[in-house]
Amino acid sequence: MTPKIDSHGHVFTKVSREFPREVSELIPKDHEEPIEKLLIEMEHNQVDQAVLVQTGGADIRSHAYLLHCLKSHPKHFLGIGLIPQDASNITQHMDKLANNSAIVGFRLSTLGGPRDPFAQIDIREFKTFPIWKHAAEKDYVLWLYLRAIDAHLIPYLLEEFPQVRVVINHLGICPGREKFSVDQDGRPQVETPAYNPAFHTTHRLARYENVMIHLSGQYAFSKEDYPYQDLASWHRSLYEIYGTERLMWATDFPWIFNNPGYEKMSRIISELLPDLSEYEYDQIGGENARKFLRFPACHN
Repeated sequence: MTPKIDSHGHVFTKVSREFPREVSELIPKDHEEPIEKLLIEMEHNQVDQAVLVQTGGADIRSHAYLLHCLKSHPKHFLGIGLIPQDASNITQHMDKLANNSAIVGFRLSTLGGPRDPFAQIDIREFKTFPIWKHAAEKDYVLWLYLRAIDAHLIPYLLEEFPQVRVVINHLGICPGREKFSVDQDGRPQVETPAYNPAFHTTHRLARYENVMIHLSGQYAFSKEDYPYQDLASWHRSLYEIYGTERLMWATDFPWIFNNPGYEKMSRIISELLPDLSEYEYDQIGGENARKFLRFPACHN
């Protein structure tokens, strides 16, 4: 039976000595979204497995709660870690998090290359070049949620490292500078123009077979309430360009817990792509994530 896999979410607990983390407007000191809460939602909505993406700090200590959750529920979750921008030994940091844990990759929000698209490009000078090189050597996944100013650099790295599995987060949208905010429901909001230049970047990446796209984060970009029909054409375009085998569904828990709710987000794909066959729905809803991220077998 095809598993249902939520391929992008976050969990965190209150700041404590056991589980230290960074504090921000999005995740205040006393706010928590524990793993138990996610597991209840998954069970109620017949979701078998999920990807947990680190939030609340990139240093090793801040990953303590994520590592605890992965160790406690090895059949249910895989993890994506973060890398400090000022890490003195990047490869050591990556290996320390991944070794003996279910962390399978790392999220990047910048590539560290020239901001001018007409500049001379030498990817060896990119700040993240050692990350990509090590990911290629150790078979780590790279999870990209890049800003618009970095979007033009992605193909250079994909050309150099075709063996690295890459997941482009949240519809392939690359937010502009200072376009982030937090709404009344405590959710991230990203101001996006009606004509988003990231669309061209996303289209160009379809030629690389090692790239997957997340169908997630709709609440952050839509100007409408659920089911976010103003994004339906974007979803259709991604489906037409990438095909059934290169898309992965995700809820972006916990930001969707109160509005619109996990249950609604568990069927967002059928709302925005209503003409999918059952086979296609199963691929996007879990099978692609299972194969691409190499989830352990689950017994549903």
